[in-house]
Parts: sequence; C-alpha cells; structure tokens
Amino acid sequence: MAGAGLRAAARRWLPCRGHGGPRASSSTPSCPGCGPPGPGAHCPSAPRSAPAPAPAGGAEVSAHLWARYQDMRRLVHDLLPPEVCSLLNPAAIYANNEISLRDVEVYGFDYDYTLAQYADALHPKIFTAARDILVEHYKYPEGIRKYDYDPSFAIRGLHYDIQKLGTAYRGLQPVPDEEVIDLYGGTQHIPLYQMSGFYGKGPSIKQFMDIFSLPEMALLSCVVDHFLGHSLEFDQAHLYKDVTDAIRDVHVKGLMYQWIEQDMEKYILRGDETFAVLSRLVAHGKQLFLITNSPFSFVDKGMRHMVGPDWRQLFDVVIVQADKPSFFTDRRKPFRKLDEKGSLHWDRITSLEKGKIYRQGNLYDFLRLTEWRGPRVLYFGDHLYSDLADLMLRHGWRTGAIIPELEREIRIINTEQYMHSLTWQQALTGLLERMQTYQDAESQQVLAAWLKERQELRCITKALFNAQFGSIFRTFHNPTYFSRRLVRFSDLYMASLSCLLNYRVDFTFYPRRTPLQHEAPLWMDQLCTGCMKTPFLGDMAHIR
Repeated sequence: MAGAGLRAAARRWLPCRGHGGPRASSSTPSCPGCGPPGPGAHCPSAPRSAPAPAPAGGAEVSAHLWARYQDMRRLVHDLLPPEVCSLLNPAAIYANNEISLRDVEVYGFDYDYTLAQYADALHPKIFTAARDILVEHYKYPEGIRKYDYDPSFAIRGLHYDIQKLGTAYRGLQPVPDEEVIDLYGGTQHIPLYQMSGFYGKGPSIKQFMDIFSLPEMALLSCVVDHFLGHSLEFDQAHLYKDVTDAIRDVHVKGLMYQWIEQDMEKYILRGDETFAVLSRLVAHGKQLFLITNSPFSFVDKGMRHMVGPDWRQLFDVVIVQADKPSFFTDRRKPFRKLDEKGSLHWDRITSLEKGKIYRQGNLYDFLRLTEWRGPRVLYFGDHLYSDLADLMLRHGWRTGAIIPELEREIRIINTEQYMHSLTWQQALTGLLERMQTYQDAESQQVLAAWLKERQELRCITKALFNAQFGSIFRTFHNPTYFSRRLVRFSDLYMASLSCLLNYRVDFTFYPRRTPLQHEAPLWMDQLCTGCMKTPFLGDMAHIR
C-alpha cells in the first residue's frame, strides 16, 4: 500500500504558481557577448549594433554557440566582484506593503515564537516524546524507537497528502517523477478542491505552517518509512491522525511547557531584546496587547524571565488561551477574568483593564471594548493563518510576520557560492531561450549539454538551503506556496521581533517594486545578468 508522505508546497507537484500552467523562469535581456538586444531593452554599457550574421551550420554553429557560452561566462564573472556578497542584512525588516510606524498607535503580539523565541533544541524533545507516545499509548511497533529527530529533513510550509504521498517523498525516500505524475492522473496539476483551505487544511492535504510542526513532519516521515520498510499494511488517514494526536498530547499534557520552564536559559532566546522592544514602544507612548493560545502560568514564567516581575505593566490588555484562529471569527466565546493563581472569575466583562489577565473571548468583543480598529493597529505573529490572515483580510489591521528561518536563508544568499551559482544559472537560461532557434543536430547536442548543466545548478542552489525541499521562500524561479501566503497576509516580515530595534518608531517601510514577467526587460539590475527574456527580432523573426 502506498504510504503518505511530504509534499513541498509550491514545488513541481502542486498548483503553487497560481491556477495555470508552469511559468517561464524570471530571466532578462542580453548584454555584450550575448548578441544584439531585443526590442525595448538595452544595456547602458552595450552600444547598439546590427545583428551578427548567423553561422552556416554544423560544426561552425556548434563553435558559435560555445563561443557565446564562454563570452557569457566571462561577463557573469566580471559582473560579480567579491564585494557583491553580503548585501542583505539578516536583521532587516522587509515590507510587502508600504507602512509608516508613525501611524501605528497600538502594537499587538503573539507569544510563542514572537515574544518568546525558542531554541531548536526543543524539537528533538517534542519528536522523541511523541514517538514514545505512539509506541506506548497507540501500540505502534517498537522499531519506531530507532528513529531520532533529523533537523535537516523538513522545512516549514510543506504540504502532506494524507491519501497518497508527497514531493515527492514517501517516508524518508524520494519518489521518482514518473510515479508522482502517475499518482495524480498523469499530470503535475492538483485540483484546487484537494488543496489545503484557508487555514492550511483541506480534505486530503494539510499544510504545515508553524515552527512547532517540524517535529510532526519528521515523525510522520519516520513512521511511514518504518511501515514501508517492514511491508506493514496501514491506513494513511489513521497514521496521520495518530501522529497528529501524539504531537498534540505533548502540548496538551504540558510536557513542552515543563521543559522550557525547567531551563529557560537554554530554550528561550533573545529575551533581553524582547524587553528592549517592549520598553521602547511604551516609552514612545504606544499601547501594547498580547493575544496567545498558551496558558497564563507558562506565559507568566516566560515573561518574568525575559522582562521581569512587572511585565504586565507594559501591556494594556493580556489575553491567554485565546483559541486562535477561532478567536478571530467566533463571536460566541466571552472573555473571562483570571486571578493570580489562574482561577476563573464568573463576573461579566464590561471592560479590559490594564494589569488584568483574560481568557478566551473573541475579537469582536475585543474591538468593541478597546476601539482599536483598522491600520493604526499592528499585530505580530509567526503563524500566517492562525495569527495574521483574518486580521488583515477581515479587520484591516497591519500585520508583521516573524520568520526565524529568514536569518539563515539570508546568510546563505549572501555567500559567494550562491551568488555565482544563481547568476550563472540565470545567464544560462537566457542563452538556452535565445539559442533554441538553432535546430541542427550539433546545436541540439550543445543545448542538451546546457540544459543538463542548468539542472545541476538548480539542484546545487536548492541544496544550499535544504537537500530535500530547498528554500521555504522559493522553488527554483517561483515563490513557494508559503511565500505567496506570506506576501498576502503580512505587511512586514522579519527574522525576530528584535529587528524593530534597528528602526525609528516613526520609520516608513517601502516595498521594493519587483518585475512582473512582462516588465523584466525594463529592470536595470537584471539587464546585465545575461538572462534574455525578450525575443530578438533577428533570431526570432520566423515566429512572426
């Protein structure tokens, strides 16, 4: 029986580039050494000239193609001096929409992975505890205990196909392209109704969007791997539910809370920076609130560790066990007040008081009681669906996404290996697009060699981020499904809340205009990469 597996969101097998077919790679017009520029595109450093006469054919054409290849190699090398690396700042804040902090009067925060950043050392403990729950309480085979957590296997944003398998990994083993296409009816397209819904959950496919899901994805893959390796019959839906329930038990039983509380120095990161951010905002007259799904006792101990015993005086409203995302959509749950010991009060809530603790409730009552509405509110969270989506789409708040993986990915992008690999890959794509007009046998051999090299470059670049699934933000030339959701549901995104310390409280963030496919030839920063998107009148005249 085919096992369930992980699917990389926005990889080849999902309709993550929208609902149409594959798009062309983002490449750009030519420069010196690549022939005449196309219509409307001109590199400032390249004088306009008439097209060079085409070679007659055979070996002469092959030599001509390889000469263009070498010219492009030299051009790319000259375009990338050593100082071009380290251009991106991992501590920067990146904008999807224009937003001025001068207009923000109220700042809201999630707790886990927003105010409190956790060390990766937490993931193996979650994995191991859930694995042992499967064996001891769900009676799974003892052989599953041989698996340990592999931090390099999964990435955030993957989809899991409960009924089939994924990107194509079944358990821990990659699945051949042909088999994946066959499983999905002979096509690389997956119907929209099968995809995950608004909150990342569909009838047969689940998207893993929070950082706590990394141990869950790893455990799913290990259990599938064990069942397949021992030829054990199993129901994919049952396996998925059991693993999900085991992971949930780790949280519900308070195991994770206990580990963090017992060694906060080990598991909580950047606590002093969180204190600095909150104190700075309050000093500039901003109002603060906290809405978290975590229980008060856990939040209180963590905030005391990071901020001090008077942490509640920094917040105008504190809400725990909010049950997001239903907190944002369900009007039925009222607020209840908690005392210092966590006991619930029964009195009706007519106002939200500073220094008090409230449980559950709903956003509609929150808006009515606080009158904090619209773009003067900026809320930060790490989960694009549970924290940010409803606030932006339904209520018009400004939103900030905390993406811890961003810091590592930017450091990789800043490496010389990545810069050279990506730029040459783009240049080679441009060569392939232009030179495909040569159809003789020897030219086709040259183009086949270039295609092979391009595929090798794509795999090398992908593996720099993650050997199995690549970057969480990009799959080759397309944004991942995670990246598209990030753009849709957040105004700002950053590696940690501490990035706010690098900006004034009245700073205005401006998003960079990035080219659409039909705009690519107009962008100066791409004109000299050798990626020739625009058809050339001389070489492409036969198309017309």
